[in-house]
Amino acid sequence: MNAHEIDYQIFGEEMQYVEIELDPQEAVVAEAGSFMMMDSDIQMNTIFGDGSNQEKGVLGKLFSAGKRMLTGESLFMTAFLNMGQGKKQVSFASPYPGKILPIDLSEKNGKFICQKDAFLCAAKGVSIGVEFSKKLGRGLFGGEGFIMQKLEGDGMAFVHAGGTLAKKELASGEVLKVDTGCIVGFSQTVDYDIEFVGGIKNTIFGGEGLFFATLRGPGTVYIQSLPFSRLASRVLASIPRGGKDKGEGSLLGGLGDIIGGDRRF
Repeated sequence: MNAHEIDYQIFGEEMQYVEIELDPQEAVVAEAGSFMMMDSDIQMNTIFGDGSNQEKGVLGKLFSAGKRMLTGESLFMTAFLNMGQGKKQVSFASPYPGKILPIDLSEKNGKFICQKDAFLCAAKGVSIGVEFSKKLGRGLFGGEGFIMQKLEGDGMAFVHAGGTLAKKELASGEVLKVDTGCIVGFSQTVDYDIEFVGGIKNTIFGGEGLFFATLRGPGTVYIQSLPFSRLASRVLASIPRGGKDKGEGSLLGGLGDIIGGDRRF
């Protein structure tokens, strides 16, 4: 194997974390902000890019880091290396309520495609890059833009899904239609495109967006019930304007906003 062979255990239900067990000189890489705790013999180092074997020379590292910038991620990642004599543990936590999904890339033919903010951590040697959409419509309206994240190699990687996680096994030619924000990831054999909802009433009054994603098999698809964008929009909508209580649960709450001039049409 090119990637380090790591053991792991996932704890929790709604707010999960993954504990990774490292043998001496084994390492794991993670995005900034996902670290939770580690044993004292584990050394933490900031690295340029993802530290995979695919980065050849200075230009290779610059190209790899530049691609990460397109996904909105940092140029740097953090590597956690076991410098001790025995097995040591390091843990990484979910950023918001949901499930941590372990991906064995050796079982995915060496590649898995996921939304750009889903990656949590991976064995050192796994390449964390970008997947460019070759279809203009998918890029403009697909929710994730022209760019998704791709994980390549033969080791373990971990991604995070919001809410409840659904796994769908699609047969050849089978199509699944999904809200664009609800996609966690899919195997490389799945064809991903977008489709117009259609219909005047659906378009104007449907409230579900103008497009949904179509995923055509064969392959495995992972769907999340609570995209972070949906969670964030509900939180922002519930924040009182001007520091005033919106009166949730009150029959006069909405009427009070109108009378008080806080609600505009």
